[in-house]
Parts: sequence; structure tokens; C-alpha cells
Amino acid sequence: MTVLDIKLFRDVRRLWAQVLAVALVVGGGVATLVLAVGSHRSLEETRIAYYERYGFADVFAQAKRAPKALTGRIGEIPGVAAVDARIAKPALLDIPGFSEPASAQFVSLPDNGEAHLNRLYMRSGRFPESGRTEEVVVNEPFARAHGFSEGARFSAILNGKKRELVIVGTALSPEFVYTVGPGDLMPDDRRYAIVWMSEKSLASVYDLDGAFSAVSVKLQPGASERDVIARVDALLDPYGGQAAHGRKDQTSHAWLDHELDMLNNMSRTLPPIFLLVAAFLVNLTLTRLVALEREQIGLFKALGYSDRSVVLHYLKFVALIVATGILLGGVAGTWLGLRVTALFGDFFHFPFLVFAKAPDLYVTAGALSAAAAAIGALRALRDVVKLPPAVAMQPPAPPVYRRLLPASIQLDQIVSQPTLMMIRNIARHPARAVFTALGMALATAILVVSLFTRDSMEHLIDVTYFLADRQDATIGFAEKRIANVVEQVSRLPGVLWPNRSARCPSGFATATSNAGS
Repeated sequence: MTVLDIKLFRDVRRLWAQVLAVALVVGGGVATLVLAVGSHRSLEETRIAYYERYGFADVFAQAKRAPKALTGRIGEIPGVAAVDARIAKPALLDIPGFSEPASAQFVSLPDNGEAHLNRLYMRSGRFPESGRTEEVVVNEPFARAHGFSEGARFSAILNGKKRELVIVGTALSPEFVYTVGPGDLMPDDRRYAIVWMSEKSLASVYDLDGAFSAVSVKLQPGASERDVIARVDALLDPYGGQAAHGRKDQTSHAWLDHELDMLNNMSRTLPPIFLLVAAFLVNLTLTRLVALEREQIGLFKALGYSDRSVVLHYLKFVALIVATGILLGGVAGTWLGLRVTALFGDFFHFPFLVFAKAPDLYVTAGALSAAAAAIGALRALRDVVKLPPAVAMQPPAPPVYRRLLPASIQLDQIVSQPTLMMIRNIARHPARAVFTALGMALATAILVVSLFTRDSMEHLIDVTYFLADRQDATIGFAEKRIANVVEQVSRLPGVLWPNRSARCPSGFATATSNAGS
């Protein structure tokens, strides 16, 4: 071990607080990068694998009542690889022991074989048997929210008639990764369910034998989604078809895509802030260290140590800080990334998680941290090289001050002496002042970003529930109702003012009211 290495460890021990502070900032940048990019990659890989294994469709469309013979014509459209026609209808639920209103989307399952697209991942139980009108499969989050297991019963109002249903299984579907009820802003697994029923049973309830009300299409690689959507719309238009849409406009996928975009944006905004702060702190610490050890640097050079050896000594000091930060940030980022991925996976109800192995991510995080630290150390190392031995062993010459303002302006008569000294230091060293202000601004930015989400959610809640949706109750209808339903609602006890709203995308018509009691 050389003399300079011994000095290095002594410097680290003496300046351990500053070293740890800078290392933690570097570690924060590394952890944020590993957390955001790593979890985003894992969730993206999970989504891709889930969609591929269970046949998530590319185009979706709905109709009032379309004959099944139309399925073959849709399959003949150029670019279509697979077609799956089914029945999809909204309904209201009556859950024992649950007083709040609940609704569901009922979806048919083929009586013979498995669906070609949007296949179910069975968590427990089995598929409904053909002809057993009471047997259903429900999405696992809904069953878990109510403590339902196989054999549990609840009621639903299907086509105006109340029917008792029995759960024979729980499942997940790539089509309903993010299940948002009609008119809701966030998922509520207690009040909204996805219920799968045999096609024969659901067709008999809605008088759709030999017909379908929803169709899903899988496209061939390179097919034009726009052309397929136009042709599907043309075929379904005579049968009350609604506008077909691609995967990007499918509710579940759109919400999931938005959440992953937010995670990706976080990986682009937070790490640069941490790394810029780290560069500033490295520059500040090393500049101060070089200034304090000016005479030692001159002595080393006088004893024969080259500029390269002295610069390498201080580079080792910076490298030790960066290595500590990379190690701490890598470990913390990996742990947090696993937790965040598992949290997102549970929130989006993925049946499995694919953790993407990304060694390049750690290399990138380390390289960016090292580059930021090197940039911060450049100015201080330049001063080391410029110092001749004879000059370095002498105290630094006092700075040369000159008058910047006219002699008629006497600042000492306006401000106090300490304030005057502060103004002089800022004026004589503008670059240092600018970088100091920038470092403080970036540190403040980290706090603002970390606290921004909570404030945004509180503002969103305030605007949504106290400024926009100020009603006390919302009444939902599974089917269209005549316009005078508003007058009927106005005669309900306690209603002060009814208001009819637009039709919800899922098929639920709503009426809102302000109640007086």
C-alpha cells in the first residue's frame, strides 16, 4: 500500500459524513433508475407473456344482435387471424350482506371447447357446465373482496329478471386486467365484477340463440388495424353495431398502458436530478478538499510525485464514493424494484410475474453515476494539475478585488457588513453561486416530485367529488329507460334535484340526484 493510499483511507475516515452524504445521493439516483426501469421492464414482459399465452385480442366490437353466421365473414377479412364471437351484457348484482349497489359484466363461455381469444386463467374450480343456468365463474378480485369460494351464491338481475347464481370457479382474464366499473375512476372489486356464464345459458336469458353481441379479433402480423376496424364496422352496422376499436382503446389495456407510461416517465425524470445533485456535491467536496490540502499537494510534487499520481489519488477518492453509492443504490433499487413489481402485479391482478434480468441496467446506472461524478471532479482536478510545487506550498494569494459600482454608490451605507461580504462573494464567483443555487433547486425538486403524487390525488378527489360530481346518489340502469324516468326519480323521498347524465360506455344509463335527507 502506497503512502497516497494510506492518506486516502485517512481522508475517508476523517470526512466520513460528507462521503456518506454524497454516496447516498449517488445511491438514490442508481436506486431510482434500477427501480423504475427494472420494474417497468418486468411488468412489460409480464404483460406481453400474459397477452400471448391467453390470446388477448387486437380489435373489439359490440352489436345489439348479430347472427353467428357473420363470424365467418369477419374471419375472411384480410389480415384477420382469429375471431371469437360471444355474448356480453351488463347486469346489476344483489350480494348477500352487502348493502352498496354492485354491478357486473356478464360474458359468455363456449359450451364446447375453450375460447380462441381472451382465454381464462383458472385460479380455482372449473368452467360452468352447459345447460346449468345457475353456474358461473367470477373474477378472482371480486371473489376475494367478498370472501367468496366455490359454492357461494349471489343474485343478479339479468334481462329484468332476478336469478340466483352459484360460483363454480374463479378466474383471471387478459381482457380484464384493470376492471373499472361504469362511471368509476378507480377499480372497486367489491362493487364491480366480471362474471362468465355458459353461452347456452346466457343466450337463453337474453334471447340471443344463434346470435352474439360482442366480437374479438386477432390480427395477423403486419395487418392494417384501421382497415380491419372499418370492415368490421361495415359488417356490424346493420345489426346495431357500435364503433369497433383497437387494443389501445380497450379499457383495461389503456389503463395499464397509462400506468406503465407513468413508471417509464419516472425513470427519465428522477435519476437525472439525483445524478446532477451528486455531481455538484462531488465538485463541492473535492474542491474544498484540494483547497485545504494545498500545501500537502505541493509537498508531494516537491518529493517527486507526478501530477498523474496526485490526480489518481483524488480520483480514487471520488471512485470510492461512487462505488459505495452504486453498491447501496443497486441493492436498494433491486429490492424496491421487486416490491414495486409485485405491488403492480397484485394491483393489476396478473396471474404470474416475469422478472426481467437486466445486467445492462446496472452497468448503465454505474456508468451514469461515474460520469456524473467525473464531471463534478473535473474543475478540482484541473486545479491540482495547475499548481506548481513552489506555489502550492505557499498560502494562496488573496483575491484581487475591484470596484464594480460607481464611487457614488456606497453599499456599506445601505446594507450591513456581513451582507456586503455575501454580495461580494456572489459577485466575485458567479459560476459557483449559480451551481450552488442549481444544487439547492434540484434538491428541492426531489422533494416536490416525491410529494407531488399525494397532492395531485387530493386535488383530483376535491375537484371530482366536491366540484364536478356533487350529487349525493347515482342511480344506474342496466338497460335504456324512457326520458320520464327523471321525473320518477324526482318523486322519490328526499330528492331535491334530479339530473340525467349521458349514457355510460358499458351500457349503463345513469341518473344523479341531490338528496335532502
